[in-house]
Amino acid sequence: MTFFIQSLFVVIPIFTLLIIIEEIISRFIGKKINRATDMVSSLSSGITNITKDGMKLSIVIISYSFFLEHLEVFRLESIWASIFLAILVQDFSGYWLHRLNHRVNVFWNRHVIHHSSEEFNLSCALRQSISETVHFGAVLMIPAALFGVPAKIFSFLGPIHLFMQFWYHTKLINKMGWLEKIIVTPSHHRVHHAINPQYIDKNYGQIFIIWDKLFGTFQPELSDVKPVYGILRPVKSWNPVLINYKHLWQLMQDAYHATNIYDKIRIWFMPTGWRPKDVALNHPIESIKNPYRFKKYNTPASYLFVFWSFFQLNVSVILMFHFFTIIHLQSSLWNYYYGFLIIFHIFAFTSALDRKKYSIMTEFVKMILIFYLLFKQDFMWYGLNQQYGYLLLTYSFISLLMTSYFLKDIKTKIVY
Repeated sequence: MTFFIQSLFVVIPIFTLLIIIEEIISRFIGKKINRATDMVSSLSSGITNITKDGMKLSIVIISYSFFLEHLEVFRLESIWASIFLAILVQDFSGYWLHRLNHRVNVFWNRHVIHHSSEEFNLSCALRQSISETVHFGAVLMIPAALFGVPAKIFSFLGPIHLFMQFWYHTKLINKMGWLEKIIVTPSHHRVHHAINPQYIDKNYGQIFIIWDKLFGTFQPELSDVKPVYGILRPVKSWNPVLINYKHLWQLMQDAYHATNIYDKIRIWFMPTGWRPKDVALNHPIESIKNPYRFKKYNTPASYLFVFWSFFQLNVSVILMFHFFTIIHLQSSLWNYYYGFLIIFHIFAFTSALDRKKYSIMTEFVKMILIFYLLFKQDFMWYGLNQQYGYLLLTYSFISLLMTSYFLKDIKTKIVY
């Protein structure tokens, strides 16, 4: 079991506790920061991302180890000096990759899920990508390779660096005095997630804000400009799987409709949001012109439906943790089966949140998949006793019935 997966058994409970504390405090001070359906979507997105990482569905074009082997000119003797340099290089590369994801059309698809929430809270921090499968960031880590920083340091530092970006996704912490000059704070990151003209495409830093100040992308939060969150082309969905690929699908459509061959090619590498003039004219898409007047996405959901959706979410969490405990015992093929089922399960119940009619079919397909996997394992679920297999199959049948019921329950009210 990798360090990343081991750390999840500690980090996920901590994150969950902090999300609960944030909600309690917000209710106590009368500040609305969460919506139930948005939270389900955010947490579900986190599960899809972690599951994808567990399945190792990634391609590394060039690795840090390659640069370390071929470019090392001097090896730092002090481990602490190596760790210090590694932290700086990790954050420097994170800044530029983050900026690249925002500024180039094709790379925006890797990051759009993180900005898709129209709220700003700790749970939205967990909106992480499953479409980011090609990695080339090691190119930006060459300075560490030159000084012989061991690859093992980055294997431990990478997850820690990622987890340290969780805490500043909140409205509950105001400006933090002298720390605002050094590290990324909630105030800085509120600016980053905002779509106000004054704020958009600012504050790419992940741990240190110094990179933004060095490279001209820093913007402080203004007292007279309240941040409005989301993206300029609203996704209008709670389904994290669809959100992950919506921008890519739009690019594919635009490239297809473009009449100029040059436009078909360059659209992928143009600034984010760029479309050929003929495509924009003949195939307009919704875009937010005035961030202060747009309506947040919402769908009808009764309290019972919200409760059921959180139950479905918890089923995902249980399956994910079980998946990680047996991942080293199974073949890659069976791990792919399990991981795909978890992601498909999330696709199914978040489709119901979107009130899509095809969610009934997805629940039916999910039930068939579970039956097939149980059948191939003599009704034992990945090493568990048959009683767990039958329990999972029963759950999938109930899930189909409940989804059918809630989709027909058109009188439900919106729960905020």
